[in-house]
Amino acid sequence: MSLISALRRLFDSPQPLRNPPPVSPPPADEPRLREVQCLGPHGLHRMAYVEWGDPANPRVLVCAHGLTRNSRDFDHLARALSSHYRVVCPDVVGRGRSDWLGVKADYGFPVYVGDMVTLLARLDVEEVHWVGTSMGGLIGMLLASQPHTPVRRLVLNDVGPVVTAASLRRIGQYVGKAPRFDSMAAAEAYIREVSAPFGALSDEQWRHLTVHSVRKVEGGYTMCYDPGIGDAFRNTPLVADVDLWSVYDRIACPTLALRGAASDLLEPATLQAMAGRGPCARTVEFAGVGHAPMLMSAEQIAVVRDFLLESEA
Repeated sequence: MSLISALRRLFDSPQPLRNPPPVSPPPADEPRLREVQCLGPHGLHRMAYVEWGDPANPRVLVCAHGLTRNSRDFDHLARALSSHYRVVCPDVVGRGRSDWLGVKADYGFPVYVGDMVTLLARLDVEEVHWVGTSMGGLIGMLLASQPHTPVRRLVLNDVGPVVTAASLRRIGQYVGKAPRFDSMAAAEAYIREVSAPFGALSDEQWRHLTVHSVRKVEGGYTMCYDPGIGDAFRNTPLVADVDLWSVYDRIACPTLALRGAASDLLEPATLQAMAGRGPCARTVEFAGVGHAPMLMSAEQIAVVRDFLLESEA
């Protein structure tokens, strides 16, 4: 075959598109799995997050989970609010789909807060609303207390400026000690037991939490968080409550404080004091729940939604 014939065949043949059409994103009411690279004391790590709603919506709600939980705890709340917000739910490093840290001593609020600042830069927004459960609420408090904070409304879910030593000892009894499960049913039974303070969830809700709380490994399932997170509880046991009033008193944005009526982490006296100082939080208690309300029920979602959106009324 001559060179001319070969070239003619090449140019006459259908060629692949150099710039194929973009893949359509998931519907706005379905989650998008994203990630961002963050810098810690000992190098880079990847933080995963789930995003709901219109990705072009400038109104952003960040939902941050508790100590051993993950981003998918907020699926019910995020779906309910995705028509109003671009809802972003991170897996704090060491949890969910995020990387585990090589140096376990790095697990702590300096890294967590720094990672959230990186996330907000990735989102390219000037301000956010924040919902934080337990540890996620403490991260929100630390951010909201800073000068020039981007946090404009803050929901603290069963956490406040006093964290009881008794609750931390209880948590330390199981963090990082979960067994390997030979079936999903065994995993669900364990999660129902250690998470009983969540309250009377439906079978579907327990199953949802279980599916997103474990990962498949050879021979069964394990919890999807780094057991090294529990090292801090065992290496430095607390004998006194943690006092963060100086942080809370610097918060100026409208704040809603939620409490499970049977919570051992946020005491009634602390909740009452939160209403009278600092941001003078609006307070709500949920009966039949300990630590912490999961924001899955219609009642709990409505309380959060009404607070976040009342400025639009």
